[in-house]
Amino acid sequence: MGGGWNHNTHHHRVVLDAVPAGARTALDVGTGDGLLAADLRDRVPRVTAIDLDAAVLARARRTRPDVDWVAGDVLTHPLPPASFDIVASIATVHHLPDLGAALRRLAELTAPGGVLVVIGCADSAGPADLAMDVVGAVQHRVLARTRGFWQHSAPVVMAFPHTYAEVRHIATATLPGVRWRRWPLFRYSLTWSAPA
Repeated sequence: MGGGWNHNTHHHRVVLDAVPAGARTALDVGTGDGLLAADLRDRVPRVTAIDLDAAVLARARRTRPDVDWVAGDVLTHPLPPASFDIVASIATVHHLPDLGAALRRLAELTAPGGVLVVIGCADSAGPADLAMDVVGAVQHRVLARTRGFWQHSAPVVMAFPHTYAEVRHIATATLPGVRWRRWPLFRYSLTWSAPA
């Protein structure tokens, strides 16, 4: 399938560590090259991966036919509600028109007792964000040099619709009990457990 290290694949571990014990189904939202879907499939028997880019999905399908590849928009595609034990999205929600609506949709797809994990991008604002960005810049240089940097097929976005603080505010208002974390490599994570 190709791929390698970058800021998104670096955070696969956050998703994989959140997979509930006994998970049978997973959804990878905005799968792109399908690397997270492939990692999930190594742990979860049934993985669905959705993305708008049919050409990228066709390439992924050739290398991992054991994943259900779906060309479509997660906001409107008729995915079965409350049916995925793990719903994951890496660097996708900032492409969607309304963050709150996107998080509600992903929560609706999460099975009772399941887990939703969003790894996202946002704009920095304030000294704490800027300090984290400095740490991230150093971490990027070290890891890119030691692991080699791979550019994924998704469009590169340089300006994001929300700051980290705004994302945190929207997420806590939308997903009661969500756990928020800011990561150095220009990412945040939201982890939410659906009520059993």
